[in-house]
Amino acid sequence: MIATIDIEFTVNGKPVRISVPPRMTLVDCLRDMLGLTGSHIGCEHGVCGACSVMLDRVPIRSCLMFAVQADGAAVTTVEGLEGPDGKLSPLQEAFWDCHAMQCGYCTPGMLVAAQGLLDENPTPTSAEIREAISSNLCRCTGYQQIVEAIQLAAQRMNEGVDHA
Repeated sequence: MIATIDIEFTVNGKPVRISVPPRMTLVDCLRDMLGLTGSHIGCEHGVCGACSVMLDRVPIRSCLMFAVQADGAAVTTVEGLEGPDGKLSPLQEAFWDCHAMQCGYCTPGMLVAAQGLLDENPTPTSAEIREAISSNLCRCTGYQQIVEAIQLAAQRMNEGVDHA
């Protein structure tokens, strides 16, 4: 029998108390134990960004972190970016409007990276957007539509426009 460790943390605004094996990654905990499958498992080496989540409002690679390290922290997954009523966030809506996803595998990580940028800098330049998402790999879009979506989201958020 594998020993477990009790941890408590907040996931998408909800308190969670769970027992996890000491070497379970945060992405595996989120997906397998909490049913939050939006964060994808890609390279499992922290290279692709598909598993990105926010840890205390900072984007991180959840495949590189043990779940026990999240004890006491606030985790936001891509599921947590939407509103409490299930409505798409301005960023998610802009991705939709700009067709900034094709296969969708990188999309959760891109959204998390973009949200981290917009939380820190509500008026990023194109170069700042490209830098913020540069550690997330996409093999389908060529990134231009992703950059356009983040620019559109920033514009809408700064204007207080709700397009839903």
